[in-house]
Amino acid sequence: MIETEDLKRDFEEELKALSSREGLSVLKAKYIGRKGLIAEAIKALQSLPKEERPSRGKILNELKEYIEKRLSEKEKELLEKEYKDRALREQIDITVPGRLQKLGSEHPVSKTLKEIIDIFSSMGFSVEEGPEVELDYYNFEALNIPKDHPARDMQDTFYITDEVLLRTHTSPVQVRVMERRKPPLRMIAPGKVYRCDADATHSPMFHQVEGLMVGEDVSMANLKAVLIEFLHSLFGPDTPVRFRPSYFPFTEPSAEVDIGCLFCSQKGCRICKSSGWLEILGAGMVHPKVFEMAGVDPDRYTGFAFGLGVERITMLRYRIDDIRLFYENNLMFLNQF
Repeated sequence: MIETEDLKRDFEEELKALSSREGLSVLKAKYIGRKGLIAEAIKALQSLPKEERPSRGKILNELKEYIEKRLSEKEKELLEKEYKDRALREQIDITVPGRLQKLGSEHPVSKTLKEIIDIFSSMGFSVEEGPEVELDYYNFEALNIPKDHPARDMQDTFYITDEVLLRTHTSPVQVRVMERRKPPLRMIAPGKVYRCDADATHSPMFHQVEGLMVGEDVSMANLKAVLIEFLHSLFGPDTPVRFRPSYFPFTEPSAEVDIGCLFCSQKGCRICKSSGWLEILGAGMVHPKVFEMAGVDPDRYTGFAFGLGVERITMLRYRIDDIRLFYENNLMFLNQF
């Protein structure tokens, strides 16, 4: 027969030695569990004379209640200790100087694109978007680009199927906008475009901004006024601008727009190939066939369109000679901006 005083003393010694809550469940199972020492002592009561069993049982029940109470008190004590220890570990010293967080900055292409959008928005142009995975119809046919045009060559275009491709310019957006909105309208379509080309001045993915203005009396003079205002806002009011005759399937007449070389002040250098001029964008009056494909009456409305490469303008503004630097994530390069 286990003596209750010895049981109580052993329990107290083990309880005192506990330093974590993990040991409490073990101690509880040992003394008051279903197969614990108290349970064994109660089971052993059957071997005692009947007259001794009630008093002995009462003592064991009192010991069990005592152990339960002491375990509860110990658990509370250990919890308080854990909270205090945790508070000490996690406390914040408000007198310690803060650690400066390194902040990123706008990517030069994003910065230039934002400025371009701001300039045209100030002139009343809305910003429109379209799908980057485009249909052949919108990318070529609706823009008066016939099947045998060089722009359809596999060397230039990423084809997914015969009728689906990655758009090569943002011009398809102007057709989609004219299909759902009636003139007059003025809009720009900034976004990513894709072409099978990669070297120091070309990237398989780059950014373009397409512009369109349609109304009853829109003329080449309006086109020149808008683009000159844009270029002067972007490069400075004294920047020389010229328009050269050119050809695009979706505009007639068409023009290439140049600005005076920013590197040599038109004296002639390697960048401008000694011409004193830098090609900056293409533009022209919207071809009547494009209007017809988009459901706009070409006898009533006229309009102009233009397109520019954001990376090219960024390279000129920041004197960058390799387009690949924009996408290599070189921090020494990006930290300059």
